[in-house]
Amino acid sequence: MPLSRTAQLSPFPREAFADLLAANEEYAAHAQIEELTGWAQRGLAVVTCMDSRIDPLAVLGMRPGDVKILRNAGARVTDDVLRTLVLASYLLGVTRVLVMPHTDCRMASGEEADVHRAIWEKSGVDTRSVEIRTVTDQRAAVITDLTRVRSFPLLPEGLVAAGALLDLRTGRLEPYDV
Repeated sequence: MPLSRTAQLSPFPREAFADLLAANEEYAAHAQIEELTGWAQRGLAVVTCMDSRIDPLAVLGMRPGDVKILRNAGARVTDDVLRTLVLASYLLGVTRVLVMPHTDCRMASGEEADVHRAIWEKSGVDTRSVEIRTVTDQRAAVITDLTRVRSFPLLPEGLVAAGALLDLRTGRLEPYDV
């Protein structure tokens, strides 16, 4: 399919990604690649934050192939998360979902307008057309997000959904009764 006039192919920016390509060469040279499938071996999908301090597999005692990990700013159940859960539950072995936000999250540290203002002040870019989905009460947000999962008509009956807050200071999960 030809590209539109506005879309143009450009060479891979090797200089900007040189560290990653070098690390991948090292990984590939020593990797013990397992014969994994796309199936979630432990039947779990985790919705968590994109925060780089979180290693979901380590936090939950899992290994590659065990769990589907869905990450976004604030660990929110968005329309795209619901779409992904539909695919994961019908085609990839997911039977349970854990919504796992964390302490010290930037998305839980102010109002949506505060984030838009911070981006504007830093870059001059007006992001008000983007829904940031900040929260001032993480427990209330988890209740909302679990309600979205539990009531979404395209997800299978019997899909189990729960929420727990990850404390980044201790590494412990605080399960929510919701």
